[in-house]
This record gives sequence, C-alpha cells and structure tokens, in this order.
Amino acid sequence: MNKQPYTYTVLRYVHDIGTGEFANIGVVLVSPSARFVDAILRPTHGRLSKMFPGMDGDHFRRVVKHLQARFDEISTRVREEMDLCEMPDSALELAHRVIAADDSAFQWSPMGSGLSADLSATLETIYQRMVECYSEKTKVESRSDEVVWRTFKKGFEEKKVLSRLHPKTIAVADDEVAFSHAWKNHQWHCLETVSFDLMQPQSIKDKAYSWLGRMTNIQSAQEKFRLYYLVGEPHHESSQRAFEQALNVLHKTPVPHEIVREHEAASFAEDMAGQIAAHDEEVKTST
Repeated sequence: MNKQPYTYTVLRYVHDIGTGEFANIGVVLVSPSARFVDAILRPTHGRLSKMFPGMDGDHFRRVVKHLQARFDEISTRVREEMDLCEMPDSALELAHRVIAADDSAFQWSPMGSGLSADLSATLETIYQRMVECYSEKTKVESRSDEVVWRTFKKGFEEKKVLSRLHPKTIAVADDEVAFSHAWKNHQWHCLETVSFDLMQPQSIKDKAYSWLGRMTNIQSAQEKFRLYYLVGEPHHESSQRAFEQALNVLHKTPVPHEIVREHEAASFAEDMAGQIAAHDEEVKTST
C-alpha cells in the first residue's frame, strides 16, 4: 500500500501567556496528495481545571466544540472536492485559517511530518500519544463524547451530509445550550452526543439528569427544535442497569426528541440524508 506524506500540528491550551504553561488538547493532520484533512479535539476540561484553577470550563467547551465543527466542515469540503481552493498545503496553514497566530489561549505547536498508509489511524495514534496519554487512567478506560461522536460522524461523511451540520445555540431569557451539530428545515434538528461509557454507574445517571435539566431550562425557547441524543453505551456489564435508567431519564426530556444508539448510526445518517434531500427538493420546487 502506498504511503502518503503528511504534516500535523498540536493544539495547545495556554492558560497564562506570561508563564507559558500549556496542555495539549487536539491534533490537526493534513495530506495534500491524499486530499486528507482531519482533526481531533478534546472539549472536556476536567484535567485542565485541575491544572489551571479558575479557568472557565463552560467557555472552553463551547469554543473547542465550535473549532471541531469548523475543522469537520473543511474536511468534508476537501473530501467531496466542493472547493478545490480549500485544500491547504500543510497542517499549520490549515490551523492558522481556523485560529490565527496571536496571543490567545489557543496556540499551535511547531509542525511535525511523516509518511502513512492509513492517515485516519495515524491521526488517532498521534492524538492518543499527544493528548489522551496525559488523561487520568480512569478516564482512559471510559469513552468521551468526542470518541462516540466519531462513530456517528462516519455515517454522515459517507452520506455526504456532514457539511450541512453547523453549530446552533438555543436560548431563552436566562439560559442557553450550544449544539455543535444542527441543521434546519421547518425546525432546527439539534444533535448532541452523550457517552454513557463511564466508569461509575452513578456518573451515568448524573449525566442523564444533567441533560434533562438543561433541556427543561430551554423548553420554552421561541425557536422550534428537535433534539437527537446520539448515545454511547457502556462496555462494563455492571453499568447496564444504570444505563437503562439513564435512558428512562432522557425519555422524560420535555421537548421533541429521539435517542439514537451507536448500532443505529448508519441508518440514522441515511434517514437524515433523506430528510435533507427532501427539504432541498422542496426549496428547489418552491423557487
């Protein structure tokens, strides 16, 4: 199998520019010859909150999820050759398109390079080495939301609808929830990945109640929306009862919603692609 040249750069969170202390939070990899662009960013902030007391965890999560959505959009455009000018020459060029070189808390590392016969696997390997290896062992044994998202992302890529998903914030007077992936026809369709592959059963139930509370707070939003929970199931047998209880909690969500499990990812992507195509045809017919 032919090996393709690639470059990569690591995204760093620099809490204090003065001290220069940083933590790696993501990797961007580019191979122009293979028309490959992809990135894996880690939006969770538990480790960073311990390293940098006082950081705004909610703001950090929103920013990183927005950045991931931006890289996903570019990746799709490159893969589908929607814009031949979109292809960057290097990972650092792409990185600076999304985050300019300035004094912000998000900085890029010097660029690395190599050859690979499987660029997706290489990206995952670099991400594990540069980012995940610094996570606590209890975290490594579970799966984060972004890991589960990659399962669903594959289906959207295959159906060529990933580029139709964009960030959307649903707000009420005193609260808001930011979704990284959403699309609109007569209403907003908001996707939220929720991994229940956690170490402690109580954490599974707590996470479900957290989402129930957040949706309850924004149920009176003026914008109509439907929520899709993209759920990652636990691998530990001891967590199955807590998982079923968590699903029962999510079913109490007081807005129109669906729960989609990982084994349904391909069929869900196909169904969503059909809805998008039908909407496009409706718009075309009415104009």
